[in-house]
Amino acid sequence: MSARARKTLGTMWSILLLPAVSLAGCGWCYWGSYGDDAGDGVGDDAERETTDTTAPTVSSTDPADGATDVAINAEFTVIFSEAMDASTITAATFTMTGPDETAMAGTRAFDAGNNTATFAPTGDLTSDTEFTVTITTGVEDLAGNALASNFVWTFTTAPGTSTPAATAPTVSSTSPADRATGVAINRRIAATFSGGMNASSVVAAFTVTGPGETPVIGTVAHDVRSDIATFTPEIDLTQDTLHTATITTEAMDLAGSALASDFVWTFTTGITPDATAPLVNLTIPANAATGVVINTIITATFSEAMNPSTITAASLMLVGPGETPVFGDVTYAAVGTTASITPAGNLTPGGSYTATITTAVQDLAGNALAVNKSWTFTTAASAPAGDNAAPAVSSTNPADTATDVPINQRINATFSEAMNPLTLSTAHYTVTGPGATSVTGTVSYDVPSSIATFVPTTDLAPNVLFTARITTGVKDLAGNALATEFVWTFTTADTPAGQAPVDLQSATTFAILAGAGVTNVNNPGTIINGDIGTSPTPAVGGFPPGVLNGTLHASDPIAELAKLDLTTAYNDAAGRSINVVTIADGELGGLTLAPGLYMSAPGSFAITSVDLTLDAQGDANAVYVFQMPSSTLTVGNGRQVILSGGAKASNIFWQVGSSATLGTTSVFKGTIMADQAITLETGATLDGRALARIAAVSLDTNVITIPAP
Repeated sequence: MSARARKTLGTMWSILLLPAVSLAGCGWCYWGSYGDDAGDGVGDDAERETTDTTAPTVSSTDPADGATDVAINAEFTVIFSEAMDASTITAATFTMTGPDETAMAGTRAFDAGNNTATFAPTGDLTSDTEFTVTITTGVEDLAGNALASNFVWTFTTAPGTSTPAATAPTVSSTSPADRATGVAINRRIAATFSGGMNASSVVAAFTVTGPGETPVIGTVAHDVRSDIATFTPEIDLTQDTLHTATITTEAMDLAGSALASDFVWTFTTGITPDATAPLVNLTIPANAATGVVINTIITATFSEAMNPSTITAASLMLVGPGETPVFGDVTYAAVGTTASITPAGNLTPGGSYTATITTAVQDLAGNALAVNKSWTFTTAASAPAGDNAAPAVSSTNPADTATDVPINQRINATFSEAMNPLTLSTAHYTVTGPGATSVTGTVSYDVPSSIATFVPTTDLAPNVLFTARITTGVKDLAGNALATEFVWTFTTADTPAGQAPVDLQSATTFAILAGAGVTNVNNPGTIINGDIGTSPTPAVGGFPPGVLNGTLHASDPIAELAKLDLTTAYNDAAGRSINVVTIADGELGGLTLAPGLYMSAPGSFAITSVDLTLDAQGDANAVYVFQMPSSTLTVGNGRQVILSGGAKASNIFWQVGSSATLGTTSVFKGTIMADQAITLETGATLDGRALARIAAVSLDTNVITIPAP
């Protein structure tokens, strides 16, 4: 039986019973300013008023259970669900054994602020060898409650006998992304690291500044399960202003290695707070799926970046046949904005399962999921059924040995199946230049297309050979790693290329923006996921019964500024002329288009006869701009815009010279910027924005959702 299967039901049951936590009470976070005696984020008076009888649990380990290629000079950590009695973590209760159950000598330490115990072997471990780590029931929390049963996990060291050189940790992703615009003024700033970090060093290293390099006052928390550090401003950020976030070389990992250099990124705020509830955009397995492999990880992908401290075993749950709880680790990956449950063992063959995400889950602005999200699936009936096949990289953009690659190119890799976002980081996805010099960048992951993207922080050097590498640390949702490292090369040109996204600035947060009002034909089936604004005409009708999952700005200064920014964006899209492709008859139905700039020769675009497909060809950051210089956009009844190859609705822009009409039950993608009016007929769905400069936006039983970045 594997160590994964040996994790006991008693231990995992108590994980499920952990209470949902607010940001200020996160039991897995290290805080820069909160300091109760226990170090658990709970006030001492409250602790004295209640009796703690709940057994502590192990929340996560590093390396993970079943990990391979572990460095022979690594240290090993275990994170507990609550503050522990350090005196109970001893050589008798925290052990490591090698072949023939030989005990390994080493030292042990406990970080009370991070609820983390560390084992440092006295010398290097034997290479290419399986080791077992055990936490016994002798370990107790501060109330004297012991672990319900022994917790055991295994890992295997890397082949070879040399001691690996210390590797500097890196920042894998940020939220907001570098150079983002229209950022909500009430949101937290987050950064994800490539490996286990020393929480107190991260707290000291993370700063944010505003205009004139004025420090933003706030607190920093480090969620050790996800390795995400979150900066929470004390008050709302300054509107419409460039801000700079910095993580200095004070930030170190648990082995004492510091960032190689300061990591700096910038973003520009909008003028509104974020009042829009997050959505669950995708689940794996899908709702009502059948034949699901029994060793799968269950995931849910959100519409925006989430607060990791709110994603716990109390807010993301799985039950099996007879509503029996399924025990496992609950985690959140900022790369891919995905929460996951990793069951402690294989699921029951032929079993019916239900996963639920509760309204305790919040985004980085503190908005909760509007309603609980549940979905069901059924596992394959055959007992041996499981996914044991290694994933593969099926294509890259740029391709291997490509030349004349634009210096502003983002590096994309498409996988053969859905991947575990937690394994996609700058530790496992790298780009190097001459002399193996590392390119600084971040990693993103588009879950629907299984495309991982390396985003350089600056343009690549011109006329240079680069090497991209994805290591065997990258795994699929069944825990299978790449069979071998995947490496490819490309050579840059001396210029940038491709279309840049249209900068909507303060209009970014609006699902609907109009000049002459918004009307909904008194239908509760209309749901707007984003803000509504109108100026100068303030009229908005039909909300309620229509549902607005955002904020209404009726002829207020915020709507006025958003209208000005819309005009700037409209003029930008209308004025582009480099590498334009002209569509002679303006009919897009039946076409499959690569990324680029498209203009209608007659002035209008239509999708009437058949659907339109936009194929990003493996580039998840590809941009489409459609120009209708003087006339209309017409989408026929039931017609769709279909996205493939990693194309994203957030990178599609429609500049309409007059008015746009989306026919009944049509499904449309992208931001519509119309000079005049926009009409959504009965049942039309828009994954994008309806932004009308002068006239009205008219609705009838429609769903409009601001697309995920």
